[in-house]
Amino acid sequence: MNTSPPTLRLGDNTVGRIGYGAMHLTGPGMWGPPADHEAAIRLLRYAVHEAGVTFIDTADSYGPGYNEELIRKALHPYPEQLVIATKGGMLRTGPDDWVHSDDRAPYIQALGRPEYLRQQVEVSLLRLGVETIDLYQLHRIDPLVPLEEQFGVLVELQRAGKIRHIGLSGQPDVPPDQLDVAAHHADIVAVECLFNLADQNARPTLNYAVDNGIVFIPWFPLGHGELIGHLEEIAPYFGVNAAPLALAWLLRVAPNTLLIPGTTSIAHLDDNMRAFAVDLSEADWQRVEAHCAKFAPWRPTTATEA
Repeated sequence: MNTSPPTLRLGDNTVGRIGYGAMHLTGPGMWGPPADHEAAIRLLRYAVHEAGVTFIDTADSYGPGYNEELIRKALHPYPEQLVIATKGGMLRTGPDDWVHSDDRAPYIQALGRPEYLRQQVEVSLLRLGVETIDLYQLHRIDPLVPLEEQFGVLVELQRAGKIRHIGLSGQPDVPPDQLDVAAHHADIVAVECLFNLADQNARPTLNYAVDNGIVFIPWFPLGHGELIGHLEEIAPYFGVNAAPLALAWLLRVAPNTLLIPGTTSIAHLDDNMRAFAVDLSEADWQRVEAHCAKFAPWRPTTATEA
């Protein structure tokens, strides 16, 4: 059994492979301030100062803005080892646009015009209280704006010292050919895609990331919560809870996965951090994978697909 949390290289940083996704520390629908502001502050401080989290993922669209401001209030001045990733390039219309609903569209709208991305980087710098953003990810490629313009402004801001590393987030994923084109315009150190035990549509992108030294950040690592209910049917057999079982599979599936499970509960955060200690045999993992193979959790669509 492992005795210490695993780490990986993210650009020139070393971070723990189990980070924290701060999205849910905002109001309902990831809109507005959290219902319990002080509880959110306590959780962020516990994650970093007690649980050993060294990577936090956020975005300008979480709140919008409140999530980044909350991180600053809880943790600034930041510990030297803490890496904060944020994202921009996506519009929201209100709290309902990320609600799980089969009859609602669009899910999100991209806006990758250079002048907008430049503005969003500046407001993220202000909200986070930093001079340089550790990792800035284009939240979604805008099909109406040339890719060289979207990444061109990010590279320009990187050269100006306002961005340390550039990444790309997929909604729901980034096809390998698109990631390959993006990599010709900027040094992409990380890619975010919807990926978990029951939804492996982004497997080709994961393989591309492994082959090209890019960190792969799976979002919906617990399948929008639905996967947990499914895993609870078999997790007791292995003596673990469902969440660390799902996260342990993501740690195992490739050496470049960086996890960002989100929770508003300190108890759940502690449970998630136990994932690195889950130690199953190959036969056990095959049983877990077979159990999930016939389960299809909800997958959001994009404005284009809707």
